Amino acid sequence: MVHIGNFDLDKRAALVAAINKDPLTQSKAAASTGADILEIRVDLLGIDTPETAADLLKKLRSDTKLPCIATNRLQAEGGNWEGSEEDRITLLEEILPFTDAIDVELSADPELRDRLIKRAKEAGTTVIISSHDFERTPDKAVIMDILERSRQAGADIAKLAVMPNSMQDVLDLLEVTLSESNVCTIAMGQLGKHTRIVGPCYGSKLTYASVSNAVAPGQLKVHELKKALEMLQ
Repeated sequence: MVHIGNFDLDKRAALVAAINKDPLTQSKAAASTGADILEIRVDLLGIDTPETAADLLKKLRSDTKLPCIATNRLQAEGGNWEGSEEDRITLLEEILPFTDAIDVELSADPELRDRLIKRAKEAGTTVIISSHDFERTPDKAVIMDILERSRQAGADIAKLAVMPNSMQDVLDLLEVTLSESNVCTIAMGQLGKHTRIVGPCYGSKLTYASVSNAVAPGQLKVHELKKALEMLQ
């Protein structure tokens, strides 16, 4: 069984709201408009200490009753963390008791990444291992290899976001998604916008939406995505 907090991802895909500013306001708005899970973007919220992150997570989980994913995104993969890699990973390690899942990049420092994953497993925290390509979509063999390497590294959910340059790129990503298990796949930008709606039909466990400004290219608002998903269920 794959789950984040009390949300069973084997029953249906989760709508994840990316929280990137005004976390209390955004999280309450996300909960009221249909989000299933909150993604707390530590790097975009300007949080640089475990204590601040832990306090925020405790309050958000209490106020919204929604599970949380803690993400402290690497700059090379679209993040805004300005400290050291050691401090970035250590922050995630120290907030494991206060979050339901963590998202760490496959491209992160292998030693630090593996240390974080080991501690997350010991804490019973769900592990998302993510990869992002903001320029292109690899061919199907490479996509499958990335997802497999994520699983081998300890991912409960292997996440891949790519930028399609053609509709064939989108179809390739969806075809791989259909053949894989416990993945989250996203085609970004205008060409891939609809994958945020149809991805769960092909087996993607998570789909991401914004509360205000989009966190990634092509991201829909929570209420828009919720309505579209309901039409397909």
